[in-house]
Amino acid sequence: MNQKQWPTTIDEAVGVVIASLSDEEKATIGAMAESELIGLHMGLGAWIRNNFGLWSGNRQLLESTGEPNADDASMVIIVAVWRRLREMVTKVH
Repeated sequence: MNQKQWPTTIDEAVGVVIASLSDEEKATIGAMAESELIGLHMGLGAWIRNNFGLWSGNRQLLESTGEPNADDASMVIIVAVWRRLREMVTKVH
């Protein structure tokens, strides 16, 4: 993803992450307990940090998360993804 395509809000970032996940990955993440989400820090979190420019100057997205560093910002996005996935399951049932 180049700089012009970086999401600038949590909502945009969540949409991009969810669109990139397989149905199986969505189900797995949605079924996790919130306390288990830290386990996604190295995999999904690294993908978010690298692809959304959190290490490369995407100040708007960092500010949107309310976190000053890429590691914490990616976890805010992961939690938001998890919440959206759980809402999607609730709406389906």
